[in-house]
Amino acid sequence: MAVHSKASTTWKGGLADGSGTTALASGVATVGVNWKARAEGSADTTTPEELLAAAHASCYSMALSHALGENGTPPTQIDVTAEVTFVPGEGVRSSVLTVSATVEGIDQVKFGEIAEDAKDNCPISKALGGVHLSLESATLLD
Repeated sequence: MAVHSKASTTWKGGLADGSGTTALASGVATVGVNWKARAEGSADTTTPEELLAAAHASCYSMALSHALGENGTPPTQIDVTAEVTFVPGEGVRSSVLTVSATVEGIDQVKFGEIAEDAKDNCPISKALGGVHLSLESATLLD
């Protein structure tokens, strides 16, 4: 069965002077967006790329948890950061994942292999096929 996820944005004004709000259909979040935050960064306004980073980090953590479970070494905890780079005039250039996890019964080499495979195969990674994807670090915690 397919699951359909929705979000909507209302934008007012031109690109440089306008702004909008993006709402998740689930109702769990409504956030402000604007071009200045997207082009220059902002501590109090989100961007499409920040939302994409959230999607990539959450999808990857699920894919890695599944793969570790399939290996017989389910994780105790996984912490993932995704950093999406946007260049005005060019678009989204990359998404870099950093992961640390607590997993019993696995060594660093095997963990790194599973982490890399999860990066290649999580659905959001696949959706980002035209973007450079990398796993910056995969650290197994004690």
